[in-house]
Amino acid sequence: MFESLRKKLSTVGEREEVTLRKKAQALAKGGVIIDEADVEGVLWDLELALLEADVAMGTVEALRDGLKKRLVGRGRGILKQKKKIVRSALRETLEEVLAIGGFDFYEKVKNGPRPYLIVFLGVNGTGKTTTIAKVGKYLVDRGLSVVVASGDTFRAGAEEQSEVHASRLGFRLIKHKQGGDPAAVVYDAREHARAKNIDVVLADTAGRMHTNINLRDQLAKICRVNKPELKVFVDEAIAGNDAMERAHQFDDAVGIDCTILTKADADAKGGAAISIAHITGKPIIFLGTGQDYGDLVAFDPKWLVESLLGDD
Repeated sequence: MFESLRKKLSTVGEREEVTLRKKAQALAKGGVIIDEADVEGVLWDLELALLEADVAMGTVEALRDGLKKRLVGRGRGILKQKKKIVRSALRETLEEVLAIGGFDFYEKVKNGPRPYLIVFLGVNGTGKTTTIAKVGKYLVDRGLSVVVASGDTFRAGAEEQSEVHASRLGFRLIKHKQGGDPAAVVYDAREHARAKNIDVVLADTAGRMHTNINLRDQLAKICRVNKPELKVFVDEAIAGNDAMERAHQFDDAVGIDCTILTKADADAKGGAAISIAHITGKPIIFLGTGQDYGDLVAFDPKWLVESLLGDD
């Protein structure tokens, strides 16, 4: 997972650019002070690695500036390897950019109001309906009861797909006829959960492009009428800059609270995870890592940094 970006970052800082003059100064003073000229190559290598991994330009600039700030003016012994200093500074920079005030999803749901409504949103084809099934299993495995609202009344076959998942996992599915009002479906599911003392309502919505104004308005109505406790954006880890742009647009349209990235096992470059976390300022809570219902991994920014950099 994220092997491409990990390989690229492993080479950042390998250039040794201390001049003969600086070496002479270092021998006299016992060390080298890193200046802007020393880090130009490092910053270029970092920028190239991030852009090739589909990290958004705004995020690239933030990481570049953070690394430069940590390196320029820093001293190092003449015998101390530059790469170790660079990787240590890069670790600090990544952790700072990804420090977005995440939360424990299970604790948030367990301690929230009943029934706890979670609305899932995103574009077509990202695995949103399957992700809902995975999240449902995750919650049931931890002792919470779940009902699913089939709020995608727009796409032919959406209800059938939800029914298959619900049947396999033993969830009740609340649905209306195709073309019905999705806000009403979600409302009915919440009322059912309230009457049956069910803990959590997981609401599917029609996959919509962020540029489709009518469907965005429909999504806004779902949220306005039902006031969900959590709005979860779902997209693919392999979508790169497209996922970042969609997350930004959905956040502007209805406000997202967190993100789940699917297909993280499909040789994802890693750029989407870094960019979405940075651009939206909202946490990534899970990564989908396969087709089975148990293939859902809790996301931790420190884990991402460790997976990209390993041991210094």
